Amino acid sequence: MSRHAAVEVFAAFLKLGLTSFGGPIAHLGYFHRELVARRGWVDEAQYAQLVALCQSLPGPGSSQLGFAVGMLRAGWPGALAAFTAFTLPSALLMLAFAGVVGQLAGPWGAAVLHGLKLVAVAVVADGLRRMARQLVPDLRRAVIAVAAAVAMLLAPSPLAQLAVVAAGAVLGYLLCGATAALHATALPLRYGARTGALLLAACAALLVAALAVGATAPGSTAGVVAGFYRAGALVFGGGHVVLPLLEQVAVAGGGVSMADFLAGYGAAQAVPGPMFSLAAFLGARLEGVPPVLGATACLLALFLPGLLLVAGALPGWRLLAERPAAGRALAGVNAAVVGLLAAALYDPVWVNAVASAADVAIALGAFALLVATRVPVLVVVGACAGASLVTTLAIAG
Repeated sequence: MSRHAAVEVFAAFLKLGLTSFGGPIAHLGYFHRELVARRGWVDEAQYAQLVALCQSLPGPGSSQLGFAVGMLRAGWPGALAAFTAFTLPSALLMLAFAGVVGQLAGPWGAAVLHGLKLVAVAVVADGLRRMARQLVPDLRRAVIAVAAAVAMLLAPSPLAQLAVVAAGAVLGYLLCGATAALHATALPLRYGARTGALLLAACAALLVAALAVGATAPGSTAGVVAGFYRAGALVFGGGHVVLPLLEQVAVAGGGVSMADFLAGYGAAQAVPGPMFSLAAFLGARLEGVPPVLGATACLLALFLPGLLLVAGALPGWRLLAERPAAGRALAGVNAAVVGLLAAALYDPVWVNAVASAADVAIALGAFALLVATRVPVLVVVGACAGASLVTTLAIAG
């Protein structure tokens, strides 16, 4: 694979790393718009397959998804380029925030951050619209999508996500016919099952080592870094769910104060990119460790297991998708993924962003821009942030 392809991947994911606000669920909308609708690097069915796989594994789902798309586009250089570019902006912002924690506040900043949440509403809604049009073309798959959305709204949890994806596969196998199987597009992976098995074995071996280090040296720097690896390897559901483990490792074992931990968590929700970049803040605040070294070690330790898992699982997933019967099951999985995104559009995206009629107007305006024009997402980001700031000033005045 040419160096140009990896550079292309880096540029695309750097843009996403700078503009993808709203957390891991919102990232699915940003990724879909940039990688599926605009660039065509994967088709709708491939994208849904990758979403389903990443939602079924421990680790940071949106980062795993980006890593996988980079892998399919440009091999291992593309995968590393995607991860680095998507993570770097938020990691640098969190590292900088670690040096000025407690000094950033004010109503103007809160208004701008609120506008960024409204961007996420529009982007996720647009991604949902596009995916539903391609992946839910008939009544049977519409029923699966609606059932998945209802199930997630009634029982929002990482385990419920796994159950919904599994149920979608079963219902797709039972309900979807041969036509649906045509949507099971093969993933163009450039390595096989043996490499996948080695990657999974490496992930497991590192987890055993992390458990051993954590048990023998819980208060040391190595023990803290090992704790970050354990958290990344064992927790489903992304940034919010991993918080209790990170709190235990960084506050109890690493000397980070609870006030700093909560401030870092708030900042991680405000910056673009993956919420797992909180690890850069926590690593920079560890006692007795140079900030850059601590941030880098904790960041890589938290992300590494999820990336190894998705890279190791891709060959088996591809082989499964190539079976004729799997096509029907994957059609159901695709529909279930649409349902997951629909539920997420309401909660947490809409619930945490829209609080007034003005918010509704801003979000609808951003959605209209995305649907009816070709303006870059960055323009929509600026428009929403500016509209939110103007609204706040008008109310205050």
